[in-house]
Amino acid sequence: MAPERPQPSNKLQQFFPNTKLPVIISAPMLAVSNGTLAAQVSKAGGFGTVQGGYDLNPGSAHLASLEEDLKTARAALGLAEMTLTPAPVGVGFITYHESVRRFRETALPILEKYLPQAVWLFAPDPDAAGGRAHPGIIEALHEHGIKVFVQVGTVAAAREAARDGADIIVAQGADAGGHQFAAAAGVVSLVPEVRVMLDEEFREKEIALVAAGGIADPSAVVAAIALGADGVVMGTKFIIAKESSAPEYRRKAILEGKDGGNTTVKTTFHDDILGTSVWPKTYDGRAILTDSYRDHAAGLSLEENRAKFGAAKDAGDDSRQVTWSGTGVGLVKDAIPAADIVRNTQEAAKQRLQALRFAFDDEGKDPKEKSWIKDLGHTLYKHK
Repeated sequence: MAPERPQPSNKLQQFFPNTKLPVIISAPMLAVSNGTLAAQVSKAGGFGTVQGGYDLNPGSAHLASLEEDLKTARAALGLAEMTLTPAPVGVGFITYHESVRRFRETALPILEKYLPQAVWLFAPDPDAAGGRAHPGIIEALHEHGIKVFVQVGTVAAAREAARDGADIIVAQGADAGGHQFAAAAGVVSLVPEVRVMLDEEFREKEIALVAAGGIADPSAVVAAIALGADGVVMGTKFIIAKESSAPEYRRKAILEGKDGGNTTVKTTFHDDILGTSVWPKTYDGRAILTDSYRDHAAGLSLEENRAKFGAAKDAGDDSRQVTWSGTGVGLVKDAIPAADIVRNTQEAAKQRLQALRFAFDDEGKDPKEKSWIKDLGHTLYKHK
């Protein structure tokens, strides 16, 4: 009789046994993530996600796209469409839209049909009529055995998510690309404080913590684990993956991007210029600097700026188009398959840990004093 395999100590691996350490999650991104990308991330030992969007009204384009993406992901993973085997992928929903109240009616049947292992919730409207949406959605998902990610940008929001029943909290720092909390810290302070809060206030719950925001290379992965995360989310890195749905101008902008602290900006302006300023005031977004933003900073009116934006677009000039990107853009070098992004990052992170072991290996030091390095190694290596 074969010996029983030990259970993984990493919470994410407990939830998603197909993953390898360190756990790398591809962010659910509108107009970027798709079923093929998600499947390739998961097949490589990461955890891939697709985007369910925000419009949950019956017959919406977002719901139609979600169904197609989940069908594609299951096929790519070798799972028959109508089986009871859960697919090792997640679905991201943006929850500020008024149609979120129809989640059980419209979104849940799609999830029941295609059985993703997880759902990711982000951006509830704190002022929505009828109260907060997440508790009811989380309850419905748990009834179907689906794990729930909740993306937050503050310790207070993380505490609320834990109380609501989140299984995984995504602590998104201000270096992140795309939409995020307008008032937020970077991962270096956010992740440890959320970790302490969870350990002190929710010790009885099995809640995993994931770091997101500016994580674009193996060293950042190791750093996030050292800060207390069980895994990491990468977004910008996957925008240029071969399987991504991102248009060419966005791929080009990211591949040419450098020095993200100077070349990206966190603001509500990009939603204003796109006509998508329906986000609650709690949120803004980070994107690559363009002439549109420079004109805005110089005092050009929104009306005039929109006219220039539209004229450039009509002329086939993409220089004013919005490209959501994190500050780690300068570390994104190669447009390669998603599976290679996962494998290369995992392997290089382990090599980086080996270098750290040597850096902290003081001759004659008591081995017990190096226990944190050992613990970090377990998070990165155990159950490869």
